[in-house]
Amino acid sequence: MLRNKLFITPTLATVIGTFVVITAAAILMIQAVISEKLIRQLGGGLVDLGMDTSEAAFVEQLHAVTETADYTHAGWETGELTYDDPDHLVAYIYGALAPQDRVSFMVMVDETGKGVDVDRGDADGDIYGGDVDVASEIPSLMPLLKRASEKAGPFWSEPLYMPSRKHTYFVYTYPFYRGDTYRGSFLIGMSLERISDITWSISTDDITVFLMREKTQEIVAHPLLEDHFEELDQDDPLLHVSQISDLFLSDFSTMRVIDNTDYNIADGLELRTGFDTEGNKRFIIIEQENANLKGLPARIGVHFPAEYLDQPLQQLLVAIVVGLGLLMLSLIGAVLLARRIAKPVRRAASAAKDVAGLKFSDVDPLPPSIIRELDDLANGFNAMVGGLAAFNRYVPRTLVQKLLSEGRAEAVPEEREVAVLFTDIAGFTSASEGMSASETAAFVNHHLSLLGAEIAKQDGTIDKYVGDSVMAFWGAPEHLENPAEPAARAALGMASAIHADNVARANRNEAPVRIRVGIHMGPLVVGDIGAPERVNYTVIGDTVNAAARLESLGKEIDDTAEIIILASVDIASRLSPDIRQEPIGPQMVKGKSEPVEVVRLLPD
Repeated sequence: MLRNKLFITPTLATVIGTFVVITAAAILMIQAVISEKLIRQLGGGLVDLGMDTSEAAFVEQLHAVTETADYTHAGWETGELTYDDPDHLVAYIYGALAPQDRVSFMVMVDETGKGVDVDRGDADGDIYGGDVDVASEIPSLMPLLKRASEKAGPFWSEPLYMPSRKHTYFVYTYPFYRGDTYRGSFLIGMSLERISDITWSISTDDITVFLMREKTQEIVAHPLLEDHFEELDQDDPLLHVSQISDLFLSDFSTMRVIDNTDYNIADGLELRTGFDTEGNKRFIIIEQENANLKGLPARIGVHFPAEYLDQPLQQLLVAIVVGLGLLMLSLIGAVLLARRIAKPVRRAASAAKDVAGLKFSDVDPLPPSIIRELDDLANGFNAMVGGLAAFNRYVPRTLVQKLLSEGRAEAVPEEREVAVLFTDIAGFTSASEGMSASETAAFVNHHLSLLGAEIAKQDGTIDKYVGDSVMAFWGAPEHLENPAEPAARAALGMASAIHADNVARANRNEAPVRIRVGIHMGPLVVGDIGAPERVNYTVIGDTVNAAARLESLGKEIDDTAEIIILASVDIASRLSPDIRQEPIGPQMVKGKSEPVEVVRLLPD
């Protein structure tokens, strides 16, 4: 018989308390593991984003180089650029070199190495050009011309030290061929100094961006490389990482390599860590190779304070310790704290999904928190959403969503069968003469909102607003078997919307609004059109002009109609029987040598 009996109250309290502690501790551990993974993923995502941003700065400059070479080759192919007219060649290359401040020189020579050379001067901004004989004046380029004569496609050189310039260059060479016969080359040179200017422009006090040669530890570009240009020579066209003034990077060979999975870093990147001269821990991220640098034999690297990746993990560890301490002091306090921490994280995750779907109007601001990290998260997230929402006003959201739904963030120009719609207000100039600037803006904004809503209902893409006019199209970016149908229904929807709005305007003793609509379809070039730094997703081609002419034709057919919708027979022949049509017959439109068969679409 047991002599010491247990009391039920303390026993139950101990057992229940133990289970509560175990359960709460397990929940805390699970939450810690999930949060750790989330933070690691966030850190890895920020690193990947930073590398992509750095890559974009270089790719933009290299894209300009390759595009210039392509354009020059096209001019030579068509005979617009010939070796027989060196003055014209020099003038052309002057114009090509002037806006590309990262390019040092451009040379265009025939198969004998004779032609023209245009050089950017030193810091004075002058450009010099004239005739050149590469064999006698720039012999360093002769190996590239020999390689060009043996290679059909363009290529980047390895680092090339030019004794006459006492500097190292990377040269993009584009060979010119007639059939199988080599007829010359176009060469574009970028110096280490000018490539390093790019790294200087995108580096900050904490973050240093650099370029390292592929499969080596030689430095191609670095903000501090200018201190060592005099050390370059023919035997050493590039300096080893240990030779530059970046005392942290100079220890690259001895730094510890870290497993990418520790910080959720993408494959293809190498993560290293070390300490600077002040004993502060730093990380280096460097690519193994980069296929996006247009063939330049270099890879991008960045080094930055370790806090960028370690601080969130350290803060997480502190939070866990504090949570355990609170758990020991008060089980209830620990549960309430965990719920309070989890709630804003869940709200942030839910709001992030809406942001990813560009649904900014559905995103509620995150509330402030007494916890600094969560409050910083809320403030930063709210500021980000505000900025994105403001930016979204100037970018067609539906277009971005369509491109993302197709798994692409850019649209290479291609030919598509597209239906194009134009609208214009009849007599807008005279109608707006009595309005103030604010009244005119309010009127136009209201009008465009009515038309834009009908375009959106039919999944159309608004190309642009020009004053009180709208241009929209169907059949891109998504493929449509019959883009004519939604384009016509959008126009008919506009008729209903304008009529309803005119009824309201009549009740306010305001003059009615009359509009003209033109619709045509046919083959167009559609995609990203524009300069590298600013592109528009748009359509170009004769079909656009025809649609605009049909809209203008409306004032000749019926200049008193509330809305007149004129469509080409290409549109009308593809419409459903329930859409009423009135043949107008062949009509001459501006810009067309042959008459266009025109049909008027009639609203219900």
